[in-house]
Amino acid sequence: MAKNDNTNIELHLLEPRATEKSYLEQTNRIYVFPVKRSMGKQEIAKMVEKEFNVTVTDVRTMIRKGKKTKFSKGKHAYPGITHRQDKKFAYVRLKQGDSIKVFEDQPEEEKKTSAKEAKKDVKTDKKADKNAGKEKK
Repeated sequence: MAKNDNTNIELHLLEPRATEKSYLEQTNRIYVFPVKRSMGKQEIAKMVEKEFNVTVTDVRTMIRKGKKTKFSKGKHAYPGITHRQDKKFAYVRLKQGDSIKVFEDQPEEEKKTSAKEAKKDVKTDKKADKNAGKEKK
């Protein structure tokens, strides 16, 4: 079965998975993408290169089987078991030096100030709640 080389790549939206496991894989320059089951490795590599302007060195794919789920068609109907859809994931390795920004990185100083501001907001909210309780009495 021959595939056309002029496949419309713009139809697919590509976003890397932001999970703990995929975050650990990023240390090895491997990024995880959910893809359509009909896509091949070459098509995935072209799509990633075009979308993120990086060089792909390796693509591995995996199909995760859908879980069993119970269903019922009513109060007295016999419940049955069905399956969720299977999902396909692509593990894409990039060239040394290339990377894709998945998680929002804030500078250290901004993180500290935002944490301090959050604590202040919580304290002021508690004080406001106490004052509101006193006014009601």
